[in-house]
Amino acid sequence: MLVKNWMSQNVVSVSINDTMDYAIRLLKEHRIKMMPVLDNDTIVGVVTDRDLKRASASDATSLEIHELLYLISRIRVGDIMSRNPVTVPLDYTVEETAQLLLEKNISGAPVVDRDNKLVGVITQSDLFRVLIALTGFGKKGVQFGFEAEDRPGSIKELADIIRESGGRLASILTSYEGVKEGRRKVYFRAHGIDRGTIDALKQQLQKKAALLYVVDHRENRREIFDDMPAAGRTGGRK
Repeated sequence: MLVKNWMSQNVVSVSINDTMDYAIRLLKEHRIKMMPVLDNDTIVGVVTDRDLKRASASDATSLEIHELLYLISRIRVGDIMSRNPVTVPLDYTVEETAQLLLEKNISGAPVVDRDNKLVGVITQSDLFRVLIALTGFGKKGVQFGFEAEDRPGSIKELADIIRESGGRLASILTSYEGVKEGRRKVYFRAHGIDRGTIDALKQQLQKKAALLYVVDHRENRREIFDDMPAAGRTGGRK
């Protein structure tokens, strides 16, 4: 999944010569936290709500309110912006982008093409939309979490049991984080399962893998099982 398919293309930006109070108004009007700063269509920085709050707070300590209002109408964005901004290439994947935002501890970044021209903005909110779409959460359904053997066919065995119960698989995600070698975590989200058959379905699934949890988002029911590495586990807690 590429950034170009999930970024916001209607970019709200400011010029390096725009005033601080104009930037504040734009952030409030569009309910955003970050804007690219342009100088003749070239990105030269970003201005965030933190930049504006920091500049306002530092000046407010020594000025009367009317003097502060006058000052922020005179301060230019170029004086308070963050220079050398982090940008995201148009062909980055959303995973690369999420890692970059996390490493830099920023809420979003401008997206640029191969000529370094601004084409969009990607934010944490956009990445949250990706997560919801990728997992199929929008349609609710039931999510099953497993610790399974890492061998050919182990995921298919679980998927077949869910399908045979009438479930339609919306997503299958896997991870090797937090498991021993030879095992993996597998997460299924399914729709169309008859709630009256879930107990029997769980018993079938537990014969193939260790069931970690079952979350029914439609009914808001959660069954979390104790962490045990072996398949065939029974019991749980609600």
